Amino acid sequence: MGWDGIYGGWGGIYEGWGQLVTIAIMAVALGMDAFSLGVGIGMRGIRLLHVLQLSLLIAFFHVLMPLLGLFTGSYVGHLLGQVTTYAAGALLVMLGGHMVFNSFRQDNGSSRQMDHRTIWGMLLISLSVSVDSFSVGVSLGMFVNSIILTVLAFGACGGVMSITGLLLGRRVSRGLGEYGEALGGAILLAFGLMFIF
Repeated sequence: MGWDGIYGGWGGIYEGWGQLVTIAIMAVALGMDAFSLGVGIGMRGIRLLHVLQLSLLIAFFHVLMPLLGLFTGSYVGHLLGQVTTYAAGALLVMLGGHMVFNSFRQDNGSSRQMDHRTIWGMLLISLSVSVDSFSVGVSLGMFVNSIILTVLAFGACGGVMSITGLLLGRRVSRGLGEYGEALGGAILLAFGLMFIF
């Protein structure tokens, strides 16, 4: 094996690690919305059984929505060719900006007021915090290699962060959740700008 082969092999490893780190950071950023909502619901009081049920539903939708987005993004990537990186970056910038803007609004949205004790309330809440992951899935679908790893990371982070938010919400101030959503949006915004520039 020549130097080119060795260099190519190391380059592939670094590229793989870069994708893993990107996916992990985005999974955490998207989980911030579930964390934020969990803090708000936890402050109103929630039983441990409902914590488990709601977190599992959020984890499920955090797998399903980006999976749909990844397939859409892969298809769009084939259509757009070289423009895919800019399109993915623009999508993340808009999504990140939207999350940051929403975190500073006085009205936290009707999803915060839904009854988390009913199955329909849980479904609507889970869907509302997972819709953003569809858009991120579209962006990642344009360049990511491992679809299964990506959606499992999103699901795991969404579930864990919603449990964390729900449990912490029983003890801490509401402001923590709002800052969490703003931080998640800022991370996605930064990644979008990196893709573009």
